[in-house]
Amino acid sequence: MTLALPESQAEIDAVRRERMRAAAEAALRARIHRKRLPADLDLDRIHEPEEWRRIPVLDKEELRALSPRAFMTDFNIAPREDIQEYWRSGGSTGKPLFYPRTFRDMEFMFEGFRRGIHLAGVEAGDTAHISYPLGIHPVGHVSARVCQQMGVGVNWAGAGANTPSAAQVELIDQMQPTVWMGMPGYALHLANLAEAAGFDLKNSSVQKILCCAEPLSAAKRAKIESMWGATVFDGFGMTEMCMMGAEDDMHDGFRMWTDMFHLEVLDPESHEPVGPGEEGVLVSTALWNVNATPFIRWNSGDLVVWRSTEPEGDGYRVFPRLKHAHRTAGFFKVRGINVTHGDFEDFMFAMAGVQDFKCEALAGPDALDVLRVSYEARKEADAGALAAELSEKIRNTFELRPELVQLDLGTLAREFEGAVKAPRFQDNR
Repeated sequence: MTLALPESQAEIDAVRRERMRAAAEAALRARIHRKRLPADLDLDRIHEPEEWRRIPVLDKEELRALSPRAFMTDFNIAPREDIQEYWRSGGSTGKPLFYPRTFRDMEFMFEGFRRGIHLAGVEAGDTAHISYPLGIHPVGHVSARVCQQMGVGVNWAGAGANTPSAAQVELIDQMQPTVWMGMPGYALHLANLAEAAGFDLKNSSVQKILCCAEPLSAAKRAKIESMWGATVFDGFGMTEMCMMGAEDDMHDGFRMWTDMFHLEVLDPESHEPVGPGEEGVLVSTALWNVNATPFIRWNSGDLVVWRSTEPEGDGYRVFPRLKHAHRTAGFFKVRGINVTHGDFEDFMFAMAGVQDFKCEALAGPDALDVLRVSYEARKEADAGALAAELSEKIRNTFELRPELVQLDLGTLAREFEGAVKAPRFQDNR
């Protein structure tokens, strides 16, 4: 283990005090940060809130302004011989960038992932079927490598583009893994495909599901757990940092590794700290993995709220809990009405008779936009009653009369095959 778990808040504070200076010193080695940071920044007082907040918040617009070549010369501080691998950005910065990770950085990257897997109760003797995409995005291959380091067996399946989903369902049946890891949307995709194929996934060997990389709402969690018959543990991370936190058995926010990352919850406009229990934007600083890309006061755009800020026990409970708002800017405007993707997804997954769905905004023949909802009904559902219920509840909830299309079971599983994230919302006007 690279870092032992801290035993108290005082120990976390001591580590943070030391490493905030190291993070600032690393940042000052990068050309872009030398232009951004105050020339008279007092490193001896950098751990003090007033001095720390003199460092400007780094946002995505600043990264979007850099070409990949400029990123490597102006942001990266590692010589080529120190670089172990490159991680692809999540794409939210516009054109994807590739973040170098040094051999030293990777020790801490592995530790962040190891903690999340261990916190879910995964241990030596378990077998994990990993359905994260395998490639230059890190979550899949790092999860697999860390599992192996922990003595956990691994089936490196990858997403549907790596191993066809139908084959993955067969592998789960044949290999009897105890853990499944992947994006929440793909968990639903495999569950829908399994049901269409007549495979009883609910009574399979899988006991735990570890997810991250996309929002997991309460409705989506409940649907996944119902279809898989397994307990879902969510994780929180970003390519700019690492795996930063994960759920324990409370399932009420992420235990955040505050000995590895300095975390601030700020007002989105003023960048001033918000009060306890208030929602704000997450601003993160890596404290250890700073040997190539010193992300300091990085605004990822995630809206969060602290669930707890003081230790709640021993072990991982020394870490505070952070709740993600899981709100997204994605929405349709149909006939002047905003239909937020996250709200509509929660609504559909809460409908007991709905197996899966997609939602399209279309241009209608009368020059008025149409909200088309294509859905699959569960085998036991009354098709006529479900259609009537959907029509009424969508109209009452979203103030729009939908065009409903019932699809055969398995249609959307085939359509979504190969997509990293299921394209459930499409603007086809």
